[in-house]
Amino acid sequence: MADVYDVIVIGAGPTGENVAHRAVRGGLTAAVVEAELAGGECSYWACMPSKALLRPVAAVSEANQVRGVGGARLDVPEVLRRRDEFAHHWKDDKQVEWLKNAGVDFFRGPGRIAGERVVKVADAELRAREAVVVAVGTRAVVPSSLAAARPWTSREATSAHEVPESLAIVGGGVVGCEMAAAWSALGTRVTLLPRGGLLERLPGFAGDLVAKGLAESGVDVRLGVGVAGATRNGSVTLTLDDGTTLEAAEVLAATGRAPRTDDIGLESVGLTPGSWLDVDDTMRVTAVDGGWLYASGDVNHLALLTHMGKYQGRICGDAIAARAKGKAPEVRDRSSKTCIPQVIFTLPEVAAVGLTREQAEAAGHTVRVVDYEIGDVAGARLFADDYQGHAQMVVNEQTKTILGMTLAGPGVGEMIHAATTAIAGQVTLDSLWHAVPSYPTMSELWLRLLETYGL
Repeated sequence: MADVYDVIVIGAGPTGENVAHRAVRGGLTAAVVEAELAGGECSYWACMPSKALLRPVAAVSEANQVRGVGGARLDVPEVLRRRDEFAHHWKDDKQVEWLKNAGVDFFRGPGRIAGERVVKVADAELRAREAVVVAVGTRAVVPSSLAAARPWTSREATSAHEVPESLAIVGGGVVGCEMAAAWSALGTRVTLLPRGGLLERLPGFAGDLVAKGLAESGVDVRLGVGVAGATRNGSVTLTLDDGTTLEAAEVLAATGRAPRTDDIGLESVGLTPGSWLDVDDTMRVTAVDGGWLYASGDVNHLALLTHMGKYQGRICGDAIAARAKGKAPEVRDRSSKTCIPQVIFTLPEVAAVGLTREQAEAAGHTVRVVDYEIGDVAGARLFADDYQGHAQMVVNEQTKTILGMTLAGPGVGEMIHAATTAIAGQVTLDSLWHAVPSYPTMSELWLRLLETYGL
């Protein structure tokens, strides 16, 4: 006999948990299927352990940038122990208990779609009255040039318990830059090998400031260097595309992500295993008839970030509950294409939301870009001596609203939500002028940007 639920979610990461919770809140029954640990990539191998490694690094850096403090240093064993606590020692008891208390049944094992509204896990067959939701997330991509060296991925980089003597990092995106900052501060000799520049999806000043900050902290940043091959014989030998070689104790592949849809039964409903899943603005998969299959979070390739997956999960669960009652969903996705906030916890931090100038112009907007040196704000000079940072605001000239904001500098991560609110709420610059920032804080940057614009 099959177990029957209104909603079956494949994947118990933050996205899947939010889908199930919102569905239950809407009066439905829900089950979650998870092949690994409840809590997903974010809790054990991504957001939480990586930021637990990076926060002490930033704290020491910030302390040593203020005269009269000085001498702050890391206690490496304690940093690793604290990281382990944030990763719950890679045990999911508390997450499973949370699901139970939320009224969600939990099934452990690989979940596979076995036909319309049917999911098999271990010896159980689950059937959904309303919807099946794919929330399996992504995995790290290991390029063929590195495969023979058995490289670290983001999982090993965030969970390692020994500090390697040396580490080569291939890739100049978020994972590469953050792990370069973390392991260099922990005592590893780090070489960063981006094929192009750093953080290339953001305005150039962000990658430039991060490259400078990493170099000043001891990272060997080699811009524009690719890896042609790799071997491991105890240590790792990398053959670079300029013909030279590089020796390192470990190598980290930080070259992108792929959806975990290889083996979840997509072929049973006419979809291609290993593919991203296109969705509408309620997370319903557009290529499957009947409206019963949804895909939320990283797997739909809209925004590969935990907070965006949770946002989509709330929309998805609410939409399923509404449709189960014969109603149209009241809330639809407005942010996954135009208002995606992100903080990169490097030295210095980078925070961005919305569209870059190039993206805004490609979308047909008439834009004006406003730049300002954050170090010219009194609050920034108090935050750190010789504060180095930059802000860029992208304005829609027709509506006089903000389309995007990028900040780079110490402590900017806590400032980006103001820009997110302004973009999501379509607040005009004239209205923002009356939102008076407190003095002397770094948020006075908002006033300076508006003055530079001409208000």
